[in-house]
Amino acid sequence: MKAVDDMRNHTEQEQPLNKPQMPLIIGGLVVGFALIMYLLFTQDSVQSLLLVIGLLLGYTLFHARFGFTSAFRRFASVGNGQALRAHMLMLAVAVTLFAPILAFGSTFFGGEVSASVSPVGVSLLVGAFMFGIGMQLGGGCASGTLYAVGGGRSVMFITLLFFIIGSTIGAYHLPFWTEDLPAFEPVSLATSTGLGYGGAWIVSLALFGLIAWITLVVEKKKRAPKMASLPTTKGWRRIFRGSWPLFAAAIALAVLNGLTLMTRGTPWGVTSAFALWGSKAAQFLGIDVASWGYWQGANAVALESSIFADSTTVLNLGVILGAFLASAAGGLFKFSKITGKNAMASVIGGLMMGYGARLAFGCNIGAYFGGIASFSLHGYIWGILALAGTFIALYLRPLFGLSVPKPKDSFC
Repeated sequence: MKAVDDMRNHTEQEQPLNKPQMPLIIGGLVVGFALIMYLLFTQDSVQSLLLVIGLLLGYTLFHARFGFTSAFRRFASVGNGQALRAHMLMLAVAVTLFAPILAFGSTFFGGEVSASVSPVGVSLLVGAFMFGIGMQLGGGCASGTLYAVGGGRSVMFITLLFFIIGSTIGAYHLPFWTEDLPAFEPVSLATSTGLGYGGAWIVSLALFGLIAWITLVVEKKKRAPKMASLPTTKGWRRIFRGSWPLFAAAIALAVLNGLTLMTRGTPWGVTSAFALWGSKAAQFLGIDVASWGYWQGANAVALESSIFADSTTVLNLGVILGAFLASAAGGLFKFSKITGKNAMASVIGGLMMGYGARLAFGCNIGAYFGGIASFSLHGYIWGILALAGTFIALYLRPLFGLSVPKPKDSFC
């Protein structure tokens, strides 16, 4: 059975494309322009820039079908490491950009820059493992959920809703996991080891090379099938329509994450906004959210302010809109069928991802991508535990009618 998500082979072969959905494209551009104007007149000017960056992130993710969930699943099930090698390229470019930015320590606007470095403890181990299972049941990771929603994949609206609920519950429980259970202090390869950013950069590149080599060894040993191609085109038109090569998307995502760091002072993240949205909804229903430990200190400002003042919220809206425009440009936007089984998988997967992301100090973007790019040990551990959760999820997916790649399959 062929996988139905973002599994694909990035070849240069030109194939027929659907016609652009011009009414949707025009509508998306109008919404985007209106949002930019609203942010310009009501929020800090940085927010408008972040919306544009988010839009470019979503456009890139959809055009390349750049996956984290499917990349882990393909490697765990049949040993195909093509997408994981793209991850390593993305991270290599990211650390190359992050090292001087973090060393310099200042944004475009003169603010301070801070790395995404978090503790290593029970909270991280449990949360990342839960997230690994959840993303395989929910049908997408944090970024994957956003761009699938933008592309019209109906069941992902369920995943997103319960992602928000799970993240809100995780925020409520977080003090127990972080204060009552053991953990080591945050470890940075750059600042905790004496290597400095130059030394940490060299070590990081060596680790990425090692991981890429391991995927090649596993791929050869298992005779892993390649990914099948998706419709695309050639020349300048490929920028706007058709599938993008994985390596091009990897570089683009790393550059955009670097721009995010230089714009708002912290790397790209996704799920803190989900906790904010859910907590504001709970507050509207009369729940005393402000008394939660999670919303004390610096976080209290976000709870009291407009959601449009939250930079992660703005980035998320941009990702959804960018994916919508990309899908419409490719003539691919349409709502898909929801079944009882895949709806239940989305409920469970969304809850597990939301709860797990709060415990693990982030998701595949904030913890894995942003953490490793920030030279944080917790990012590597997140990846290992999420991959372990993926192995478990391979046995759970068939219970919900979800496919698991087989050695004889091609991937689309």
